[in-house]
Amino acid sequence: MVMPQPGPAATNAAAASFAALTAKLNYLSPADFELVRRAYRFADEAHLGQMRKSGQPYITHPISVASQCTEWKLDAQALMAALLHDAMEDCGVSKSELIERFGSPVAELVDGLTKLEKLEFNTREENQAESFRKMLLAMARDVRVILIKLADRTHNMRTMSDMPRHKWGRISSETLEIYAPIAHRLGLNQTYRELQDLAFKHLMPWRYEVLSKAVSRARNRRRDLIQKVKIELENTFSKAGMQTRISGREKTLFSIYRKMDDKHLSFAQVTDIYGFRVILPTVIECYTALGLLHQLYKPVPGRFKDHIAIGKVNGYQSLHTTLVGPSGVSVEFQIRTEPMHVVAESGVAAHWLYKANVLGGINAERLGTQWLQSLLDIQKETRDAAEFWDHVKVDLFPDAVYVFTPKSKIMALPRGATVVDFAYAIHSNIGDHAVAAKINNEQVPLRSELKNGDVIEVITAPISAPNPAWLGFVRTGRARSKIRHYLKTMAQTESMELGERLLTQALRAEGIDKQIDELSKRRPLWDKLMRFTGNRNRQDLLTDIGLGKRIASIVAKRMATLLSEIGEKPDALLMTRERFMAHESVSQGAITLDGSENASVTYAKCCHPIPGDPILGYLGRGEGLVVHTNTCGVGNKLQQKDSERFIGVEWSDELVRNFETGIEVTVVNGKGVLARVAGALAAAESDIIHVDMGQEAAQDSAVLRFVIAVTDLSHLQTALRHLKRTPSVVRAERMSSTS
Repeated sequence: MVMPQPGPAATNAAAASFAALTAKLNYLSPADFELVRRAYRFADEAHLGQMRKSGQPYITHPISVASQCTEWKLDAQALMAALLHDAMEDCGVSKSELIERFGSPVAELVDGLTKLEKLEFNTREENQAESFRKMLLAMARDVRVILIKLADRTHNMRTMSDMPRHKWGRISSETLEIYAPIAHRLGLNQTYRELQDLAFKHLMPWRYEVLSKAVSRARNRRRDLIQKVKIELENTFSKAGMQTRISGREKTLFSIYRKMDDKHLSFAQVTDIYGFRVILPTVIECYTALGLLHQLYKPVPGRFKDHIAIGKVNGYQSLHTTLVGPSGVSVEFQIRTEPMHVVAESGVAAHWLYKANVLGGINAERLGTQWLQSLLDIQKETRDAAEFWDHVKVDLFPDAVYVFTPKSKIMALPRGATVVDFAYAIHSNIGDHAVAAKINNEQVPLRSELKNGDVIEVITAPISAPNPAWLGFVRTGRARSKIRHYLKTMAQTESMELGERLLTQALRAEGIDKQIDELSKRRPLWDKLMRFTGNRNRQDLLTDIGLGKRIASIVAKRMATLLSEIGEKPDALLMTRERFMAHESVSQGAITLDGSENASVTYAKCCHPIPGDPILGYLGRGEGLVVHTNTCGVGNKLQQKDSERFIGVEWSDELVRNFETGIEVTVVNGKGVLARVAGALAAAESDIIHVDMGQEAAQDSAVLRFVIAVTDLSHLQTALRHLKRTPSVVRAERMSSTS
């Protein structure tokens, strides 16, 4: 196919566009400048004949992206990747070709930016999740990936009007929900504000237009007032002999709209549309300037924030105060040093600005790196793209609370974070073993939300483990992924241990008195067994047996057959003894339970078995071992239908915890009756886990249903005797499932 040649106008547009870019490359060395020029020539050739929706040559887009990157003074490799960022996706250029021509670092940057359009996904959402996972991981390895991506998205949003109208909503929503928060998280405030406003413009064109006109009118009305404030500021700082740079700052249209929407205000009620930035040479002068401003105008109570002493998580530092200016108009002031201002506007990109301009002051490279590192930690524990993206979105909320450890170390967490989030932010071991907590020396539940200034102490216990219920209230991606990872790992480990016990007992029933470890060393034998079961390895097989996906007796019979084929006969005496001792309705040997089992063993909610009850174990498909009482109606139905899945279980002589069971208490209604019942249970040293009083209106008598914790059957009977002796209690009995 002959590629159409661009006309003179298109060629001139591309040349003019590249000329504008080269004018901004004066911070590069001649050698680097030539590398960028080479990348431009290659990209120009690759995109030859491709046009944008505006009618301009496609190459003008990569040039604009690179031009945005020069604002952050990014290096030659980043600028080359910006020029080539669509070459792999749109032009069929391979990664190996890019490595050959421009080196591995540039190719890796381009690869991190390339979407996964060529892969097959079940849904568009899954495609998007996988694309973001790849991009974010590339960004965690090299932050330049996200800087180029944000430059790409910014230019696409600036030219959104050329796109078909039906695409505006989806792209703008994605920008508002994902790219703007990432820009904010990395401290790129200028990009953050621009992306928000452009997304707002294309998501809600009418509201944007109305608000734009309202702000323009307000600007004209208040021009004199703003000028007056500026003159008074300059005079005040001049008398104090302070060198300052004062600039006006106007709230973005989106932030005005969001404030109106969140607080249900009219435009006239939004008072802090205008503000000033005061840039000073040193931190001490920032605080001096704050004092002078508070002498000049009255501060609004509760509107002062010191982000210099306590910087934001994205590296932002500034003093914020709102003052009542002339004519009673509220004006916000932001006071900061020059290095702080660079970081405030460019965040993580300030690293290259510092390298280029040698402004000095701080090492800006660390900005945002903690969050980027946490992405890699989460990725190690979460292989599913959608789950990974779910964790990341949680951490993109810009609001934060600042709290303290008992040793006065300050920590920033998302607003709404709980004690468990704090525990995992310190260390995963503290999160995994947290049992209680104190906030400001007061005992609080682990689900308590944190507030600014809280001092938090987490109490741990070696035997404690993460609770699945924590997933219902944690707010940080780190905590969520650590809990899920622990639960998955523990479930697998415990299921594997249970499977090993089950298979060992089933082998004894077949007359084989050998340990699993000993058998697994015989590779040919084990390989044949794997082909029979379809598992990849021994661990997978044992886990499947523990989860009930494989029946231990069937696997044991197969192993016995394989052993007999090589001349190893079963021990007839052992087989007879094991089968004689086994319960007649149970196909596998007995497992001993002491309460230390977590994920691998579940005690059925229908009958709440406790030590002392005769019990049976049901190996549910994928559920692990479920323990029922032998009188449980649900268990009996399962046994009639699926008898080969039942195994013998028995209580250990030494138990490590209390067990839950249900009781039903019929009482005569009266004042204080619930307190008396609770008192009777406390006297019997039984903890109340749950109370159900029903929904019916008050009558002469009522039925209270409790779930209580007891050590064994004898302890339960003691608790019931205490209840029966309590005034107002008509009847107290254990709830059972016999239907």
